[in-house]
Amino acid sequence: MTIVSNLSALVPWMQKRAAQLDDDARFPDEEVVALRRTGALNMPLPIEHHEDGASVDALTDDLSTFLMQIGAGNLAVGRIIEAHINARHLIARYGSPQQIARAADDLRMGHLFALWVTDPPQGGLRMTHARSGIRLDGGKIFCSGAGHATRALVTATDDAGNSHMLVFALGAGESAGRLEAPLQGMRAAVTGAVDFTGCVVDPDVCLGNAGDYLREPAFSTGAWRGSAVATGGLQSLVALMKDQLKGADRIGNPHQLQRLGTAMIQCETCCLWVRRAARIAEEPTADPDEAVAYVGLARIAVETACLDAMRLVQRSLGLSAFRHGNPVERICRDLGTYLRQPAPDAVLTEAAAHFARHPEGGEA
Repeated sequence: MTIVSNLSALVPWMQKRAAQLDDDARFPDEEVVALRRTGALNMPLPIEHHEDGASVDALTDDLSTFLMQIGAGNLAVGRIIEAHINARHLIARYGSPQQIARAADDLRMGHLFALWVTDPPQGGLRMTHARSGIRLDGGKIFCSGAGHATRALVTATDDAGNSHMLVFALGAGESAGRLEAPLQGMRAAVTGAVDFTGCVVDPDVCLGNAGDYLREPAFSTGAWRGSAVATGGLQSLVALMKDQLKGADRIGNPHQLQRLGTAMIQCETCCLWVRRAARIAEEPTADPDEAVAYVGLARIAVETACLDAMRLVQRSLGLSAFRHGNPVERICRDLGTYLRQPAPDAVLTEAAAHFARHPEGGEA
């Protein structure tokens, strides 16, 4: 059986456990263990096989299906695994042969990678070269899996103001804590703050060159993976809408059918955007500017469809959609949080400007 088919069997189990994990704001350790056993944490990534003749499209399709399934099972788990995949992608793209080999060894041993790149308003992560290695001061916020991930890819600023990626083993003396104001959703992702002050890491933890994290097209095109997880959450939400309308004997109402049909269209729209955006983003010969623009449109299309579908679900189910214990309430809360990505207006207008200048590209 493939990783994707093995994961499909885990989705109902993940859905059953999601409510308690959310109530407890508890990290999904058992889910991570189960995913590790399926090989999901070490599944082949398209970028790792650009040169060896493997079908990039097939690997991309598997990855998009995998991420949608994770999102359908539990969006908080999806957030953790998306970060793990994103960190692996950056290591494969920018790492030295030694760093890539070290990451491969870590994956074989079952380590979970985190991706922590958001600085607090004050006290962002800084790096200073010293005789003993690289000294870190300051920290990161919005750190999913804080206190549970065992490897981290972070960004840090040097004395000249340049931003570098660092990838290293956790347990170097960092401290993980809660956010001052916890997030409303994604509670099981255990999103916290991590202080690295006083940690010293080896000089060879620097990944790529200064500024690589924000380098295009990879910085923007990677958004398709988050859109895939969100789409899985929407699939679960629409399935619950249908089941609960049936259970209340209200699904025959023409107004309910109209809302259900519209939500199903939005769900399929997301799937189509994600699969097309994934192939464009992972295609090594794709035009970089067009890939960034297309994935930008896909990101906004998925966000819009999810928000519209959430409104329809809540209108259809009424107050029951807001009751604690109804999985619809949790998924809407998690999905609303997950969709809050930076600069949506700029992403949309920049993508539109690209296709206004190159109208033939949008028809490819």
